[in-house]
Amino acid sequence: MSALSLAVRDSTTMLRRNLLHARRYPSLTLNLLLTPVMLLLLFVYIFGDVMSAGIGDGGADRSEYIAYLVPGILLMTIGSTVIGAAVSVATDMNEGIIARFRTMAIHRGSVFIGHVVGSVLQVLASLVLVGAVGVAIGFRSTDATALEWLAAFGLLALFALALTWIAVGMGMASPNAEAAGNMAMPLILLPLISSAFIPADAMPGWFQPIAEYQPFTPAIETLRGLLLGTEIGHNGWLAVAWCLGLAALGYYWSTSQFNRDSK
Repeated sequence: MSALSLAVRDSTTMLRRNLLHARRYPSLTLNLLLTPVMLLLLFVYIFGDVMSAGIGDGGADRSEYIAYLVPGILLMTIGSTVIGAAVSVATDMNEGIIARFRTMAIHRGSVFIGHVVGSVLQVLASLVLVGAVGVAIGFRSTDATALEWLAAFGLLALFALALTWIAVGMGMASPNAEAAGNMAMPLILLPLISSAFIPADAMPGWFQPIAEYQPFTPAIETLRGLLLGTEIGHNGWLAVAWCLGLAALGYYWSTSQFNRDSK
């Protein structure tokens, strides 16, 4: 078999292993998925009228706030779901299975590929579920074209890939699964201080740079623009730049730790 065929075979085996683990132990994914769903329902049905009046022209319109909120919740779903990848990698490291894989005649990169692809697939499934909840409570995107929907899906997948590589690096750097979960908490906290719930320009002046200069805000604004027809501006290329930079950083961080620990 060629080197490429071996890499594909081993990566497929590792992907099947990670998906099997996710199916046998769904509680972790469900617990992480519960956070964005509960926040979506909380902000729509408890704070919806007040929040819509605050960001609109003074009139309460919950449907407009649902349209504003759902893109941010979708990005938050990515941040919360990829924590499972950090916990899974840390568990493999702590239990010694990674060390055993190193002694076997398998493609070295297949271990990471299995975790990354498996996590991205779980994220996409989570996005479908959260999106279905959003549609059920009134979210609509009637003006988006097929090309804009395709671009929105591509952005979500790219963002999921970038954060998954960061989560894998966190898992490699953590001594155990609990520490990995704690290290990955910023992936849930950052969306809370982004433009997910209110516009950044409605925040206090000293706080606006914190909301603006982070990866979630440009990604959220780009997704809103694609789905709702709002102005995207420079957020599009900023979101792509953040995704590529985080993916490269996470890949380098993960592989450098993997190679260092194998010496």
